[in-house]
Amino acid sequence: MTDKEKAVKVVDQMFNNDPFSQWLGIERIVDDKGKSTLRMAIRKEMLNGFAIAHGGIAYALADSCLAFASNSHGRKSVSVETSISHTQPIKEGDTITASAEEVSLTNKIGIYQIRISNQENKTVALFKGTVYRTEKIWEV
Repeated sequence: MTDKEKAVKVVDQMFNNDPFSQWLGIERIVDDKGKSTLRMAIRKEMLNGFAIAHGGIAYALADSCLAFASNSHGRKSVSVETSISHTQPIKEGDTITASAEEVSLTNKIGIYQIRISNQENKTVALFKGTVYRTEKIWEV
């Protein structure tokens, strides 16, 4: 099995048991070793009182992207620290895409930078995530 095939099988297991990511309407674009790209549309029920997407929506997309990218190596990994900077408002009808880049990977820790962009490829948020890599292996 190739690294990419293994990554797809791990993310399949995760996504199929993740009702929140499914509720968000996440579409998986890239599943690969240390990488993930996800896309979703912003719906009315995701807006706050300013008629822009609640900050938790972009955060949730990035958090799923972090989870998929970090677990794609086949070891169960969990976040230990995350942060997000919102750079542009996100509105109803926008389509946002999160792309994870693996910045550092050691035996115990993984660090990821996730860029969230809109349909015009403008950066709307930047997310950084650190994960702890457990000894548990995904059965694929």
